[in-house]
Amino acid sequence: MNDVIQKIKIGALSVENPFFDSLRESYGHDEFNNWLMTKREEDAYVLRDEDKLLGFLYLKDETEETMCITPSFEYKRRLKIGTFKIDAHRTVLGQRFLSIVLRKMLNEDFDFTYVTLFESQSGLIKLFNKFGFKHWGYKDNGELVLYKDLEVSHDIYKDFPRINIIREKQNHLLGIYPKYHTKLFPDSILTTERDHVVEDLSFTNTNEKIYLTKIKNVNNMNVGDIIVIYRTGEWGKSAEYSAVATSLCTVVEIKNIFDFNSLEDFLSYCGKGTIFTEKELIEFWRNKCYPYIVKMLYNVPLSKRIIRKDLIQKVGIERSAYAGYMLLTDDQLNRVLEIGEVDESFIIN
Repeated sequence: MNDVIQKIKIGALSVENPFFDSLRESYGHDEFNNWLMTKREEDAYVLRDEDKLLGFLYLKDETEETMCITPSFEYKRRLKIGTFKIDAHRTVLGQRFLSIVLRKMLNEDFDFTYVTLFESQSGLIKLFNKFGFKHWGYKDNGELVLYKDLEVSHDIYKDFPRINIIREKQNHLLGIYPKYHTKLFPDSILTTERDHVVEDLSFTNTNEKIYLTKIKNVNNMNVGDIIVIYRTGEWGKSAEYSAVATSLCTVVEIKNIFDFNSLEDFLSYCGKGTIFTEKELIEFWRNKCYPYIVKMLYNVPLSKRIIRKDLIQKVGIERSAYAGYMLLTDDQLNRVLEIGEVDESFIIN
């Protein structure tokens, strides 16, 4: 997968990289550099622009008792977020990094993850709290300790990336054109998209996606409903095999363009979650051609993409149904989960 976020050996980075200066200030120059040297053979997720480091995420699978935290951690396995640092101008990148953490937590059978942050890191603290991290205590050096476990909160953000299929809800299939699909849903890239490069774009990095449409039936959606993302067929190819279900999302809210009092309010709302440029959004505001707006959380890609042929023959959707939008029954959603090989850890049932 051609992704700007790469998994590399920490030793491939210069210890004296200026990106780490703030960490050296917080933990001590020699102490941090020595720590980084001991991790040379371990992996980290990084975002680089040529030689400039813009984001760094280090995760540790630890099984130990931790006494430097109050209350202390008992001896057990945890996913430790060892270092989570992003360039100050790339705040949305934090959501992409956090999705890496939480999907790894579920995919690799962790039931507890935690991070330590200084209270001055208010932006990151707000991000972690939004996605379900709670206060545990403090580290001996004064850092705040935040944790997330598998307790169900019935809040779509705090339970992210899990989807809740036991609550009263509806299920929907929503069509996305190929030219937009993988830019919005980077982890749902197809094997046929070998030349596609996942870029450092705000609407790619955010977990909160904004979808503008003229399809009136999206008004059937309610908060917490499940959306199956359907990448429509490619030009010149049979939809039976080139159109595929790829991802699962959760509805955050539905808006109408007439809900906004001004262009500025509309632009602010669509913000970093839409693939459209500001110029395009201004034109949409003027002509009101896409009046319905869906805000959704990008929960999880299907492990196995489901081609249209199987959606018809195995899931049971109607061949004549409009592929841009349709309602799905609970049985049909369950078949999507089964055929799409969605790990049970991502499902609240």
